[in-house]
Amino acid sequence: MGTHQDEVFSQLKALLAPLGIHHFYTDGADVYNRRLDPKHHTVGKTQTQKMERKHLTFRTRLKRFVRKTICFFQIDAAA
Repeated sequence: MGTHQDEVFSQLKALLAPLGIHHFYTDGADVYNRRLDPKHHTVGKTQTQKMERKHLTFRTRLKRFVRKTICFFQIDAAA
């Protein structure tokens, strides 16, 4: 989403606020420690890996659903 700078993170945080995202799972960059309250900030990859796995599973299942529902048929003009 951008570099680890205060201005970039402030813009990202402002974009995510209307979506109800207030807790951040990040790496240990200083910008996050300066800009986030510790109760809304978790450092580490554990939660990130869980979320990415969940999203990948969801996308895979959606692809299967779409693939099974797409069909093509031909209307006979003579009938």
